[in-house]
Amino acid sequence: MELSDYIEPIIFGERIELHHISPLRLVTLLESPEEQSIYDNRTYTNPYRVLIDDKGPLAWRVPQVMADESSNKWFMRWIVLQENQKIIGSTSFHRVPDENGMIEIGLGIDERFHNKGFGYEAVKGMWEWVSKDPLVKILRYTVSPTNLASIALINKFDFPKIGQQIDEEDGPEDIYELSVNEFLDKL
Repeated sequence: MELSDYIEPIIFGERIELHHISPLRLVTLLESPEEQSIYDNRTYTNPYRVLIDDKGPLAWRVPQVMADESSNKWFMRWIVLQENQKIIGSTSFHRVPDENGMIEIGLGIDERFHNKGFGYEAVKGMWEWVSKDPLVKILRYTVSPTNLASIALINKFDFPKIGQQIDEEDGPEDIYELSVNEFLDKL
């Protein structure tokens, strides 16, 4: 199977850029993370080894892309500092929008960049981008009840907590949801 090197346009925040990772580079990142071709013809560098030392969600996203390359539209983006073009984290939706138009986001930021507002900026940029897609109706964020930093992040968006679920990997998670229209009204 030959994968494409197509990427979605960059999402720009105030201090960050969200660079989409192509299907080809996504698979290479999982299978051969030290391969320099991942960064060929790109402006950014990965000095903090984001998605290399800790694979994060690659083990789940790559099989989805291998099964349906068009699903990659919704997946992995590097979080890149504008000032120096260094990758400091990644963000991705968990899967394509479901039958109700719900889409769930996840992110990870190198600990050296925690508590500086980069997570908020990344999530906001992703949600603004995805809110333009007619398939998306509901934005979801799930978080462990003990992850105070992540709870503080979702509280900045004023999403209501609608329940709890048990995640196979992470255990109990609180569920926060807001309709796209309500999210856009809050901006």
